[in-house]
Amino acid sequence: MRVPAGVLVLAWFAGLAVRGAEFDIWKFDRLENIGGYRTKVEGHPRMIDTPAGKAVEFDGVDDALFIEDHPLAGAATFTWEVIFRPSKGGNPEQRFFHLNERDPKTGGDTANRFLFEIRVRGEEWFLDTFVMSPTGSKALFNSDHLHPLDRWYHAAQVYDGHLYRNYVNGVLENSAELNFTPNLEGHASVGVRINHRDHYKGAVRESRFTRRALSPKEFLELP
Repeated sequence: MRVPAGVLVLAWFAGLAVRGAEFDIWKFDRLENIGGYRTKVEGHPRMIDTPAGKAVEFDGVDDALFIEDHPLAGAATFTWEVIFRPSKGGNPEQRFFHLNERDPKTGGDTANRFLFEIRVRGEEWFLDTFVMSPTGSKALFNSDHLHPLDRWYHAAQVYDGHLYRNYVNGVLENSAELNFTPNLEGHASVGVRINHRDHYKGAVRESRFTRRALSPKEFLELP
């Protein structure tokens, strides 16, 4: 069911998930509730002000948010975007946004998942994205595309039913063929992998989950 335009606007300003026919939006402008879902807070992530609004900052040691939703469950094609700022002083490997399927019978995590990761080299970083489904998985490891830390970026991973791609600031960095089938329902973590490994040092401001492949001109804007 498509959400009426007026409801979309109200949900946006209320900080709620926009669960329409096509997309969800999560704004990280509070700690206790992300995307309309109550969060479990670990460590001491903190709210910060940015020129484009509030964001959540993680210390890279023990800060994390756990959210009871998998916004791309059931999606056969997708675009997952995030606006974030990786900071200096973090670990070389950081899994900063994780969506994981749960087994509907046991409630335990399966191997099927989506991941946004970064790798840090000195004062630069590069993007690493990963998806796994019952029919196939793919990692896109962008070690030839380094970016300075302590700046805001837009990252996206996109699947059109054939090719899996990732982008930084709207620029294609990597792609590969993928045979992918949808994940079942599950949950998410921000600031760390769901199994509490590889904490992230930096901030996250916004994420959008779309159930189709977007072109770069349709991506969220990076102010």
